[in-house]
Amino acid sequence: MSPPSLFLTSGQQVWEKRMCGRYASFRQAQDLADAFARSGFIQDVLFADGSDEWRESFNIAPTQDVRIVVERPLTAAARTETFVDASGQVVDLSTINDDPVRQVRLARWGLVPSWAKDPSIGSRMINARSETIAEKPAFKRALASRRCIVPADGYYEWQKGETAKSPKTPFYITPADGSPFAFAGIYEFWKPKDGGDDAQWLVTVSIITTAADGELGEIHDRRPVFLTPEHYDAWLDPEVGAQEALGILGIDVIDTQHVIVSTDVNRVANNSPELIREVS
Repeated sequence: MSPPSLFLTSGQQVWEKRMCGRYASFRQAQDLADAFARSGFIQDVLFADGSDEWRESFNIAPTQDVRIVVERPLTAAARTETFVDASGQVVDLSTINDDPVRQVRLARWGLVPSWAKDPSIGSRMINARSETIAEKPAFKRALASRRCIVPADGYYEWQKGETAKSPKTPFYITPADGSPFAFAGIYEFWKPKDGGDDAQWLVTVSIITTAADGELGEIHDRRPVFLTPEHYDAWLDPEVGAQEALGILGIDVIDTQHVIVSTDVNRVANNSPELIREVS
């Protein structure tokens, strides 16, 4: 999905004000299956929506399709879809019961609440603040039962210059141990009320953010909420309620590293491995 021209011409000015507003995701299906399998299971992640054929991206921007990890039972409608495993083999859904299934799906970045009149509101809801997520009408229902993980290899942030007119410096931030980030997210379903029975559901997602401290706080005052493997199961479990889920936010501390990168990342039209390379 191509972003509107606004993002191509003024991406830095629009999105650097929010965290997280740009990130990279280039690991393939097998890597995600290894990283996000349920505790005690091996290779139990299913891929829908063609998410197993993900094309690496080094400059993901709002309104684009992104991968999310969810855990939901397979509804009657879902059982008409094609699911594959990490190797690309079609899965026989008749062997899967009604328990929640861990899945990788595609969603549009920018949450659209179910009650929204049109999906344009999503461009303003790419992030949900952890401090207020349980209170905001757009987010609180999703927090209660539609939580997800947004896998990422790293994200970008812009550090302000010494003066208001000074150029901002882009940084690329990654886990220090080379593992993928697991951003805490929420997702929602939306469909036009006048679309009739043939209207397609739109799945959208928002990345949850929190206050940044330490070296990350020196770059920007906000960061994504990071999850670690010991909390994946509880965060994704639809039976875990909002209050317990809130208790997970902010618990996990991850060692990160960061490098200064080229201002080429300021334009969404630029998308190559060169964007994440350190510049002197």
